[in-house]
Amino acid sequence: MAEYKLLLPSMGEGVMEATIITWLFNEGDSVKEDDSVVEIATDKVDSDVPTPVSGKIVKILKQKDEVAKVGEAIAILEIEGEGGNTAAEEVQTETPTATPDAETLKTIEQPLQVAASTEFSGDLYLSPLVKSIAQQENISEPELKTIKGSGLEGRITKEDILAYVKNRGNQPASQAAPVQAASTPQPTASSTPASTIPVAAGDEIIPMDRMRKIIAENMVKAKQIAPHVTSFIETDVTNVVKWRNKNKAVFEKREGEKLTFMPIFVRAVVKAIQDFPMINVSVNGENIIKKKNINIGMATALPDGNLIVPVIKNADQLSLSGLAKAINDLAYRARNKKLRPEDTQGATYTISNVGSFGNLMGTPIIPQPQVAILAIGAIVKKPAVLETADGDVIAIRNLMFMSHSYDHRVVDGSLGGMMLKHVHDYLENWDLNTEI
Repeated sequence: MAEYKLLLPSMGEGVMEATIITWLFNEGDSVKEDDSVVEIATDKVDSDVPTPVSGKIVKILKQKDEVAKVGEAIAILEIEGEGGNTAAEEVQTETPTATPDAETLKTIEQPLQVAASTEFSGDLYLSPLVKSIAQQENISEPELKTIKGSGLEGRITKEDILAYVKNRGNQPASQAAPVQAASTPQPTASSTPASTIPVAAGDEIIPMDRMRKIIAENMVKAKQIAPHVTSFIETDVTNVVKWRNKNKAVFEKREGEKLTFMPIFVRAVVKAIQDFPMINVSVNGENIIKKKNINIGMATALPDGNLIVPVIKNADQLSLSGLAKAINDLAYRARNKKLRPEDTQGATYTISNVGSFGNLMGTPIIPQPQVAILAIGAIVKKPAVLETADGDVIAIRNLMFMSHSYDHRVVDGSLGGMMLKHVHDYLENWDLNTEI
């Protein structure tokens, strides 16, 4: 018999660690190859880790709520045969270990540095979990830089920051005073004392789950960071409705996929972004990062009432058929908790379909570090005035409101408004002969 180390696999660019949610097997249980053995969480995504070998779990190395780094052993399995070390080495060659070379590490870290730059400077790497703890405890950047990290390349781990918080009150007054002066408390979802809200007899107190806490904190931070402006427009999508009605049955028979309106909306947004590439940017301090790729986030409601934003990568390189398949796949996996962490990373612009709930319009919050988001309202039949060669006439048309929220630090009304108008124009002038 040999020992096999089950390592935490790579979870996408920029993700260096994950939290153990629950083990699906216990020590002493036998598992088969490809069995999901543990549920993990990173940022908003819950996912399973399968075992690449069959064997018996002899030791669980990372318990519930503990944090493991990519490439770190989380369990030891007993497998048939000999050469367990060789098996472990083989899995390490397939899965990035916790000690990549400096150049690789720099590439991996860059997206997180950009995302965190509005709160901490780019030269300070913090995982989402450590960053959340720092914000909840009002630990300033100068204070963080005094913590000696025990993680990879000297990074601050969860254990490091919790130990610091525990001993924080024991620091000499001469050291603590400047830190307090430099630190500006930032309200978060969990920073408001529970006693500020009266609880009457019969009221039910429902603790937020992990995802709801993250959503709440992200939304608060997004509003604090970006000055929001919202523009509105009403669009005649009669041609879009006619085109979909003509093609949806054929497409479903040919591809086995539903044809929704979302691929059409994404196509129009992509074309408008190509017209106005300065909407496809992020803010890093006093620098604007113009994104090469067009990655469209798709806000998706989950059965438990939470929200997640899977990402259509390189949406400008996909046909309408490719967009339909990508959208259906992401929506299905989101609602069935099958998303991978990398499926929610890298969005450069987001669309929220509030019309799916029967809403006419909305004013969505811009997800950081993006600078704009589009809300699509419900399609409603209304009487509308049409201009014809013989004069104006009133006809029944399919109309829809769109609202465009943008970050006024870098997007002014002209750019935000023109971007929205181009989306409007692409939808109103949709070619009924477009191939799918």
